[in-house]
Amino acid sequence: MTHNPDSNDTPIEAAGCVLWRRSPVDGDLEVCLVHRPKYDDWSHPKGKLKRGEEHLAAALREVAEETGYRADPGAELSTLRYFAQNRPKQVRYWAAEATSGSFAPTAEVDRILWLSPAAARSRLTQFRDRTLVDELLTTLRHA
Repeated sequence: MTHNPDSNDTPIEAAGCVLWRRSPVDGDLEVCLVHRPKYDDWSHPKGKLKRGEEHLAAALREVAEETGYRADPGAELSTLRYFAQNRPKQVRYWAAEATSGSFAPTAEVDRILWLSPAAARSRLTQFRDRTLVDELLTTLRHA
């Protein structure tokens, strides 16, 4: 029997970043969240891998597509595993510092917010995404 990569037990592979910057106003740490109107949720920029694409490349591509920013990747953070549309999904995340760019709304992401880590934690729709903000802070403290 051959393995079907589209079978319901094969995890959907995705990648994303906890995107951060220093505030242009006061130099404080800010975390970027994206709003997806299709789901009316706030999350970290992320998306599915394209065929043959490496996880980190996908994460940086998704950041660029969803936020308009280029980013320098840092430490790899946790991989989140959960079910989406009755299929297992796993999303690998990296800390990434926004380096340049600007946001333009799209059908997929209509708004972004740059928030303090505490505000970002409370704004995130999925509880599982909040631990990634804590990991980012730990990573940056030890950098």
